[in-house]
Amino acid sequence: MNRLVIDLTHGGVKIAVSLAKKGKSVLAYDIYNTLGDIDRQMLEVYDVELIELEDLKDFRGDMEVIYPIHLPLTLDEIAAHNPDLNYTFKTHHEAVFDILDGWGDDIDKIEITGVKGKTSCAFMLKEILIDDDPLILSSLGAILYENGREMILKKDISITPANIKETIDLAYKVANPICMIAEGKVKSENLKKYSSAIFESSLGTSGIGDVGLLTNIAENYPIARNRSTAAEAKRQVFRCGIVVCNRKSLDEYYLDVEHPKINSFSIDDKSSNLYVKNVKYSLDLTEIEMEYRDVSTKSGEIISGEISLKTFAPGHHHVSNVLGVVLTALSLNIPHEKIINGLANFKGITGRTNKRSKGNSTIIEEINPGINTEAIRQSIAMIENTGDYYIAVGGDYGITCEEIDEDKVSKYLDTINSQIILTGDVGLSIAEKMTKNAEYIKDYNDVYDKAIKDGKNLLFIYRSDYSKLSQR
Repeated sequence: MNRLVIDLTHGGVKIAVSLAKKGKSVLAYDIYNTLGDIDRQMLEVYDVELIELEDLKDFRGDMEVIYPIHLPLTLDEIAAHNPDLNYTFKTHHEAVFDILDGWGDDIDKIEITGVKGKTSCAFMLKEILIDDDPLILSSLGAILYENGREMILKKDISITPANIKETIDLAYKVANPICMIAEGKVKSENLKKYSSAIFESSLGTSGIGDVGLLTNIAENYPIARNRSTAAEAKRQVFRCGIVVCNRKSLDEYYLDVEHPKINSFSIDDKSSNLYVKNVKYSLDLTEIEMEYRDVSTKSGEIISGEISLKTFAPGHHHVSNVLGVVLTALSLNIPHEKIINGLANFKGITGRTNKRSKGNSTIIEEINPGINTEAIRQSIAMIENTGDYYIAVGGDYGITCEEIDEDKVSKYLDTINSQIILTGDVGLSIAEKMTKNAEYIKDYNDVYDKAIKDGKNLLFIYRSDYSKLSQR
């Protein structure tokens, strides 16, 4: 059987080479024409043949097509190049599941997908699992923790499914340095230095997770040239052994799914497996009392009970993320004390949501490549009754597959009474659509300076990859 890997931009090279190392006959199609010289040489080393789709006419027999879930072609369009082939189709996620067959059977594995909150959930879970030396793939990098110490394996890495394999390979190299093995300083085939793994994925999960966490479908944006949606792509989470799912999203998009272990969470829906009994919001530590019942666990138990904790969760959407994390931990039979202590140590994430003071100003940052109208609405709700804030909104273009709905954002910001400051390219475009007068400051750094100079608090909502702002 030949295997055709489509899309070498979003991890296809890693998938193709991994399959070739297993002795498979592999072809590759560079649909976006982005293949660099190093990756091209890598494919040549492992005898992966680069083809165009029209070259399919030269092949016979079985053809397994491995494609990204957001592929801008239909499967019929691919098959039309040679209708006589016996086709099977797999997503990149499914291919990674096959490649990793047998890996990690002895550790707790969590896969996280959703429209919002993935990275925050990953690092809350890191705090809970810190004693298990977790391996993490997130939009902030591939990271290995050992005795609480952070080791960045790779900073600039996307959360495509193939990079789960990349992250595992990077951790393997750390545990098995060839030079040290040769010198007899470490045992050959030390294999790994972690006892748990947390993998963030943008459009679904591979299915290797003992638990797959679906944070939410805050916006069901189109993908694959409007041929599919985010909700359809993230349906792949139901490949995991246990699924922890936002109840609203479950009811709206996945009532047709048959799965033996679905645990749902909600702030206010008491029919969920986990829900909030009481919450006291604070910009510092929010107190949350939760009740859970009939929760399916990795050990096969069905558990019920209550848990209360304090953590950094200043807004409604942050509390929802906490619920997903708590339910994930319960699904893995993690003790209450470990959950409570871990979340008490969570202080937000530099580059996502965090709170700090500068001069006489309190600064709350919400920096995210996927900021949209709902995220802006929920962020502003955090500070409605907390004092005098400037609200800054802005960002960069071209950082995620889905772009921001400026018309929707501008109409919402027109209803806000607080002083609005717009910044960056996104802010400029929003300013042109608003009817209310809002100050525009081109450089986001000057927004901070203005707030501090004026003695104002600042809610800074910026749509960006945090690495672009890291020099601030």
